[in-house]
Amino acid sequence: MSVKIRLARGGAKKRPYYYVVVAHTTSPRDGRYIEQVGTFNPMLKKDDENRVKLDLERCKHWLSVGAQPSDRVARFLDAAGLLKRTPSNNPEKAKPKKKRLEREAAQAEKAAKAAEAAAAAAAEQA
Repeated sequence: MSVKIRLARGGAKKRPYYYVVVAHTTSPRDGRYIEQVGTFNPMLKKDDENRVKLDLERCKHWLSVGAQPSDRVARFLDAAGLLKRTPSNNPEKAKPKKKRLEREAAQAEKAAKAAEAAAAAAAEQA
């Protein structure tokens, strides 16, 4: 069975606190896990040393036996120097989608008609 190093959410409503856990891929997000290897508190400032705490020896062990980190945990491990993460780049994501292009085309058409009507009204008065 495959194993992942991922985040399990704790904390109150609107006050998240995450545990970095090693769990089977089939277990639920906040459900059963094999071992807790760290914590992540996103409510703290980014430069606070208590924001991310990892047991690096256990993380090394789980990575050596084939555990796959989630994207967020891979970022933490990269910052700790355990894993080399290549940043992903998706330039297609930033491009406007079909509906927005249709909306912009309709607005441009409406603006052209308004300009044409204004030009016709100005020509009529002259």
